[in-house]
Amino acid sequence: MYLESFTLPLEKEEDLIIDRMAKNGNTTPDMVWKYGYIDNLYPCRIFGAKRLKEIWFRKVTIFYGGNGSGKSTLLNLIAARLELRRIAPFNSSELFDAYAKACQYTMDFDDEGFRYKIPAGSRIITSDDIFDYMLAVRTNNAEIEEEIDRGRAEYKRLKYGDTVKFNGMEDYDELRLQLLARSKSLSRRRFLQRTAGTEVKLNSNGETALAYFEQRLQNDTLYCLDEPENSMSPAMQLELLKMLSEKARYCGCQFIIATHSPFLLSMEGARIYDLDASPVEIRNWWELENTKIYYDFFAKHKDLFEKE
Repeated sequence: MYLESFTLPLEKEEDLIIDRMAKNGNTTPDMVWKYGYIDNLYPCRIFGAKRLKEIWFRKVTIFYGGNGSGKSTLLNLIAARLELRRIAPFNSSELFDAYAKACQYTMDFDDEGFRYKIPAGSRIITSDDIFDYMLAVRTNNAEIEEEIDRGRAEYKRLKYGDTVKFNGMEDYDELRLQLLARSKSLSRRRFLQRTAGTEVKLNSNGETALAYFEQRLQNDTLYCLDEPENSMSPAMQLELLKMLSEKARYCGCQFIIATHSPFLLSMEGARIYDLDASPVEIRNWWELENTKIYYDFFAKHKDLFEKE
């Protein structure tokens, strides 16, 4: 485990607000209430109401809650303060950077008694990253499909048409392609792969999302995952659960996850912060409202599952 604790600057929130109001109004702190202004208080006054000041981590720590509970905000604050790599932008605000900078954190100790540093390659992965990946793959495949259509006609022309005359360097590329097309060791399929490229295998959204994590997650790394189960079926979520559990247990990874998936919430040994509670509480996964709803629904129809 790398990250040990994270502390929110609840006692500094009003100072951060006043400072921003003064800057926006180009005035002094003592005149801020007369001339100062602020457009957006986010993320101030979210966690104070929930009395959440300090977070203590395990190898797997989960922020659970409904939309607007603050779980993604917490994840983004941690990622910003630790300067984790990220791809997808997030909904920031005029106070966000100052608030993140005011947060404090401690790292855990290694086997020799020294504080860990944030592992190289640590990053935040959001559902937007996965959707963008799937979109990029589909776009890439569509472009390659067009190139393959053109390549088939080009292959036929080069293989069976007139021999290209080499009169200078301007003919080099054309002659090289003709030599490829006429090579006995290179099939038309290989020619098209060489000239048009190879399509990326794209299955269902859930399978593609799972493949994304298989490719991206490295050993001995800290990850923040924002609703990684999006676009995944229950079967794929169980596969993701298995992957994350193995990475945390055997491969030196630490995960901080924002989710309301009952499957991910059931990860063995996870510490779960219930952000729907006020004050925020640490709870077992089977005590959470989302999980109870699933349980009550299937319990109501239990007789249907027991029919032979």
